[in-house]
Parts: sequence; C-alpha cells; structure tokens
Amino acid sequence: MLKVAIIGAGAISAAHITAYLAFPERCQIVAVVDIYAEKAQKRINEYGLEGARAVTNYHELLNQNIDVVSICTPPYTHAGITCDFLHAGTHVLVEKPMASSLQEADLMLEAAQENGTLLSVVAQNRFTTPMMKLKNVLDSKLMGPIVHVQVDSLWWRGHNYYDLWWRGTWEKEGGGCTLNHAVHHIDAMLWMMGPPVELQAMMANTAHDNAEVEDISMTMLRFHEGALGMITSSVVHHGEEQQLIFQGKEARVSAPWKVIASTARSNGFPESNSELEQQIQKLADELPDVTHVGHTGQVENMLNAIETGSPLLVDGKSGRNTLELIVGIYKSASTGEKVTFPLETEDVFYTRDGIMQHAVHFYEKKAAVENFEDLDITLGRTL
Repeated sequence: MLKVAIIGAGAISAAHITAYLAFPERCQIVAVVDIYAEKAQKRINEYGLEGARAVTNYHELLNQNIDVVSICTPPYTHAGITCDFLHAGTHVLVEKPMASSLQEADLMLEAAQENGTLLSVVAQNRFTTPMMKLKNVLDSKLMGPIVHVQVDSLWWRGHNYYDLWWRGTWEKEGGGCTLNHAVHHIDAMLWMMGPPVELQAMMANTAHDNAEVEDISMTMLRFHEGALGMITSSVVHHGEEQQLIFQGKEARVSAPWKVIASTARSNGFPESNSELEQQIQKLADELPDVTHVGHTGQVENMLNAIETGSPLLVDGKSGRNTLELIVGIYKSASTGEKVTFPLETEDVFYTRDGIMQHAVHFYEKKAAVENFEDLDITLGRTL
C-alpha cells in the first residue's frame, strides 16, 4: 500500500484526492498539507480520509517514508517542494506548470535523476479518449505530413480572478494565461507534433488591470519539417471554446473530433475524399476508450510506474519541453524578437529573476485576498 500526501489544499487538490481514492487497494492518503490548517482539515473531512492528518509544514513529512506526493501549491513553490521530496526518496506528481523557470525545471530533473525517483507533471488532458484517439490517428500517418496546427486555448476569467494573493505576478504565478491555461493544450500539441524550431509572439493585458501578466497571447510557430502553427491563449474569450486542429497534406482532424479529407479536381479545387475520411473514422472508432479519465488516469499511470517500472506518459522532461516553449513565447512577446530553440542557460529568460526583470509588466498588483470561497473550478472542455 503506497502512502500518499497531498501538498496544498486549494481547489485543484480535490481532483488529486478523488483520483487517489479511485485506487483504494493500491494507495492511501495519509496527510494533507496546507499553510492554512483549516483548509487541510476541511479536505480530510470532506473526503472521509480516515487516518490522514492535517499538516501546515510539508517538511514534517520528509522523513515519514511517504511514497508519493501530489504538489498542488502555487507555481513559484513547485521547484523547492519537488526537489525536497525527490531528495527524500519520494516520487512526485506536480501540478502544471512544473516550475516558473527553466532553471528550476532543470533542478527538478537533476533531483529525480540523482535519487532514482519519479517526477511526473500533470497534463490530465492527455488522459482522455478524444486526445488518445487523436494522437493515434496522427501517428498512423493516414493524414500525410502535417502542414499546419492550430491551438485555441480560449477561457474567460473575471477581473477578481487575479485578486488571489499569488495570482497575476511574474514572481509567484510565473505568467498569465499562456503558462497557466494554455499549458495543457501546448503540452498536447508538443506530444503530437514535437517541438518547434522558432516562434514569434505578441501578448497583451486587455481586461485585468490588477495583474502584471498577460490575459491574451498569440504565437506563430515553425516546425522542423516546415509545418507552421498558431497558438492563441486567452482568459478574455466568452464561451471558453478550446480546440486543436491538425491539417495534414491529405486530411484534417481535430479535437473536438472532426475529420475532413479532400482531393483535387482537374482544376485544383477540392472535392471530398470520402474513402480516406471513412478510413480515418474507422481507425478512430476502433481505438479503445480510456478507462480512467483526467487526473485519475494520470494517477493510475504514476502508480503503475512506481509498482512495475512502466514508463510515465508525462515525465519531467516532457513538462520541461512545454515550459521551454512558453518561456520562448514570453521572451518573444516581451522583446519583439523571433525566438529560436533551444533556449540556452545563458539566456536572460532562463531564470525566474531574469523573467521578472525582462518580461513585460502590464499593471501593478495593488491588492490581494488570502482565499476565495471554496467553489468548483473549470478544468476545460472534454476535447
């Protein structure tokens, strides 16, 4: 029986607790940590975590032989807490984004390697049937070479969203909607496409004058094989319509699911290639559904890796790749320059201090609240 601790009792911790509770024969939550003891105890009571204790300082657990922790704290704390537990021999599942700088991400990767411990970064959107099917369809190459990818990570957040004490600052949140909302869709795009070689980006803050960070960004990408891409990240879009669209030379597929294939008439104009559409649809229909969805699927993947040595679907390196692309977006949008990859350790955007000094500060955060009412949060559409 694996001993589990939840670090951070905020809104997202509920998804982690529920996920571990889906595997009662394999793991047990023994502690919930939060700087506010009442929040930790509330989670214990809410989910009937018998035998679990509320802890205000995670350092108390470092010598308690905890097998795995879920880190659900603000982004600026991820690296320090992760490294402490990895060095203590504990496996770590850390919420997105894995860190607020590439320097911190590299320290996390080094800690995992040095101690033989597992590091997984939350990307729960991969663990859904539509995403798994889309990935398999792309891997089949039925679409031909990918020529364009479109990522729309469109959300809406009210002005008071950034009143929470750690949000809306480069120091504590690490960025705005690009880092903390589009991260999931950027992860999925990289999983399916691989990394770009260069990008050009713009960003703005159009509706949240209580935040230093962006509330919308747009990025143009170029990939190794010549494909182009576009990422739009936003918290100003009513309706929160998110999608990933992959245009292949022979066909187009997307999440939410749609397949369209075209062939050329004698004058070069398109007509439907129903045979290819049916072939792609047949492949998608025959692929199995995901058994455990979202955070539960990722926790299952983590437990399997601990128990059997099977691979992590989202490891620390994968999390770093996503962070590197986002840091590249911030660099380009702040400097007006085209950014090429990889970003080197000498880059001024490699460290958190460098980002704080060189990223555009749109507004000053003048006021903050300690906690919001404990309400449900949205985790995105089922793509």
